[in-house]
Amino acid sequence: MAFPIQRLRRLRQQEALRRMVRETTLSPADLIYPIFVAEGRDRREEIASMPGQFRLSIDLLVKEAGEAAGLGIPAIILFGIPDRKDERGTSGFDPNGIVQRAVRAVKDHVPGLMVITDVCIDEYTSHGHCGIVKDGRILNDETLECLRAMARTHAQAGADVVAPSDMMDGRVAAIRAELDRAGYPELPIMAYAAKFASCFYAPFRDAAGSSPQFGDRQSYQMDPANRREALREIALDIEEGADIVMVKPALPYLDVIADARRQTLLPIAAYQVSGEYSMIKAAGKAGWIDEPRAILESLLAVKRAGADLILTYFAKDAARLLH
Repeated sequence: MAFPIQRLRRLRQQEALRRMVRETTLSPADLIYPIFVAEGRDRREEIASMPGQFRLSIDLLVKEAGEAAGLGIPAIILFGIPDRKDERGTSGFDPNGIVQRAVRAVKDHVPGLMVITDVCIDEYTSHGHCGIVKDGRILNDETLECLRAMARTHAQAGADVVAPSDMMDGRVAAIRAELDRAGYPELPIMAYAAKFASCFYAPFRDAAGSSPQFGDRQSYQMDPANRREALREIALDIEEGADIVMVKPALPYLDVIADARRQTLLPIAAYQVSGEYSMIKAAGKAGWIDEPRAILESLLAVKRAGADLILTYFAKDAARLLH
């Protein structure tokens, strides 16, 4: 029996040749590192459901940011844990709030590092929802005013990019108009454009103390069954002025990332969320998988699907593995 002329293994025999013909590459420059920042000083609390991740006070955040920059990671995204919460999440748009002070500190001490801020009130509300609540309903348009104020105070603090994650209709247009009015027309918006109502957020909600106190978020986050609707959300955010669009979570929604890549020429971000991180950490700790290989393989899958940027809690680990 004659062998075929085409032998695909020819290009797999040597490591150098495999590198030469590799179709998808991953580098620290592709990564964004999410960090939780809390009140206090010299505070470093490990998050039980996210081994290796911490709630950090601003002084320790600055050190963590410097370490990330030293590894070649170009950006961090900050999530605030305030010391007070209320029905409207007002501490989230306080000019002297936890994230606003954290932005200023990082820009002062690690000026070359990009600082992205999450624009959403769920971490600051007593009810844990991403919008203003009235009679058990999430009010869309009333919430936009909070988001506009939050984005403006983040810009005033020195944020390099603002990232609305609330999934209220019209939030990108509202934030763009507010930033332009306030004198920040060149500040980019990275929109969480297709954010699904996912169970994979559970460890994050533990970390940030932002679980809803009633109901769930299915009236504003997307149904995991809907692929075409994700493209509508992405198209609307682009129309409203988004500079980067995001799909969240990442691995369970690789098809949506690939669809988005075919639909738009804008940069696409994908968020490897807390549940994705914690599953790999747990399996690695149990000896069921090779954790370093799983980290890189999972990130390569997201990049291969079409993402340009990946938000991942593995950012430092991956950067070390890639060096």
